[in-house]
Amino acid sequence: MKKYFSLINPLLLLTLNLSCVNQKSTEKEVSKSELVSTSKTDTLQFTSGIRAIFQDSKGNYWFGSHEEGISKYDGKTFDYFTINNGLLDNQIRSIEEDKNGKIWFGTAKGVSVYDKGKVTHYATNINKPKYDWNETHGDLWFNAGERDGINRFDGKDMHYLIFPKPNNHDTDNVYGVTDISKAKDGKVWIATYGALFNYDGKKVNSFDHENLKLKENELLHIRSVLADSKGRIWIGNNGIGVLLKEGETIINFSEKHHLIHPTSTRRGDKSQPGTMEHVFAIEEDSKGNIWFGDRDTGAWQYDGKTLTNYIIDNNLKSKMVWTIYKDHNNRLLFGMAEGGVYSFNGESFEKQF
Repeated sequence: MKKYFSLINPLLLLTLNLSCVNQKSTEKEVSKSELVSTSKTDTLQFTSGIRAIFQDSKGNYWFGSHEEGISKYDGKTFDYFTINNGLLDNQIRSIEEDKNGKIWFGTAKGVSVYDKGKVTHYATNINKPKYDWNETHGDLWFNAGERDGINRFDGKDMHYLIFPKPNNHDTDNVYGVTDISKAKDGKVWIATYGALFNYDGKKVNSFDHENLKLKENELLHIRSVLADSKGRIWIGNNGIGVLLKEGETIINFSEKHHLIHPTSTRRGDKSQPGTMEHVFAIEEDSKGNIWFGDRDTGAWQYDGKTLTNYIIDNNLKSKMVWTIYKDHNNRLLFGMAEGGVYSFNGESFEKQF
């Protein structure tokens, strides 16, 4: 794999945030006792893209934007907050809830947590990285900026864990975390730009250009990963489509289904209609269908035999699907690059938020 950044399409550089916080990883309260909202609206107002969606244990929906912070929907109104209300950054890459009901946000500059009206944050501690992952514990995992590791929270401290680099490691590769999927067998699958990793509680394994069996001209640039209910691992790439790992077998799923254009450079340039080359989101629905969100060609559904392509909204300038999320009612929600959230009614898509 050659000079990484020089090969990335300029559009993709908008998705890379190269800033990183170097301060000590300690908890610091940064808001008042009540959440001070920038505004309240009846409809979701984000326009920079929906990068993360989450429904909490109380039924509230949380929407993380590409540049505008967080919105919480309680069933009546949308409540907004940003760095002005305590977030470390307005780019939200992940949202999750812990066993105590705290809501955690993985931002481009560290981790923020919302609890009982207060926002606290944990910055990435890159000065004291850990190479032995077994020295830590915890079920909360977060990106650590465009660095060489991942954040793991143990209930008190945020630990920065270094990825074991492949033997043929190219120093130009970037290992910023782009997606995380937890498998039924307990393994944590971690997608980074330059490699895929899994952690089984004892050992970290890496999958790079060589052991993913890529061709010489193919650039590995992973944007999404899903460990599905059948134990299959789906790997969404920006440029070479979807890789499918079943046991020890790995295939290029997009290529097998003729969804990579014959003239494609497989390096991140714009896809032709009818192709699935830039997959930023993957999710499984309640029927076992696998859904893919492509940067250029919209949503794709795979029922085990047939792939069907859907344009979510013809009125949108961008067809890009940033994220796909399954809520408590097993409804899939599709977060779009232009800010809307849609669901599939069995035949077509309807705007929900």
